Amino acid sequence: MSDAYHTLAAEFRHEIDPVKGSRFLTTVAPAPTVADAEAFIERVRAEFAGATHNCWAYVVGTDGDAFRSSDDGEPSGSAGRPILQQIEGHELAGVAVVVTRWFGGTKLGVGGLMRAYGGAAGQTLDRAQRKTVIITRRVEVEHPYDCTGPIESVLAAHGLEAAGAEYGESVRFTLDVPVRDYDAFVRELVDRTAGRATVC
Repeated sequence: MSDAYHTLAAEFRHEIDPVKGSRFLTTVAPAPTVADAEAFIERVRAEFAGATHNCWAYVVGTDGDAFRSSDDGEPSGSAGRPILQQIEGHELAGVAVVVTRWFGGTKLGVGGLMRAYGGAAGQTLDRAQRKTVIITRRVEVEHPYDCTGPIESVLAAHGLEAAGAEYGESVRFTLDVPVRDYDAFVRELVDRTAGRATVC
C-alpha cells in the first residue's frame, strides 16, 4: 500500500477543438468514494441530457482499486476505456471524468472515437489542478493525566492534532496519523510515557 496518492484539487471543465464537427466537453472532479463518483456522473449527465453521449470513467481508492467506465452507446471500447486509460496514465486516484459529445454529422470510426475521447480526457487532466493526499490511519490513544505533557510534545513533533478528547479516569482521544509515520509515532509515544499510553 502506498502512503500518498494524487487526485484533483477541484472540479474542472475543458472543451477541445471540434473533431469533424463533433463537440467534446470534458468535466473532471475529485471523487473519494464510488458514491461520490456516481453522483458526479449523474449530475453531469442531467446537465447535458440533450447531448448525444456522456461517456465516463472513474478510479477510486488510494491504490486505484475500484474503477469503472462506460461507452454510453458508443461502440464498445471506443470511449470509456480511453478515458480510464488517461486517468491511469496521469497516475490519479479518487477521480471521475465525463466526456460529453454532441454528434457533428460525421462518423469518426472506432479509432477516431478512441483518439477523440482519450484526447479530450487527457487534455483536461493536463490542465486540471492536482493535489497530493497523504494516506492516514485513524488511531485511538488512552493515557493517564500525568502523561499529558509528554504526549502533547510527541503530537507537536509529528505535527498532529488530537480530536474528540474524552476525560474520565484517563484521557482518551482519536487522531489521524500518516501511515508513513505510524510506527515511529507509536514507538515514540510508548517510549515517552514509559508504556503508560496505549494506542489502538
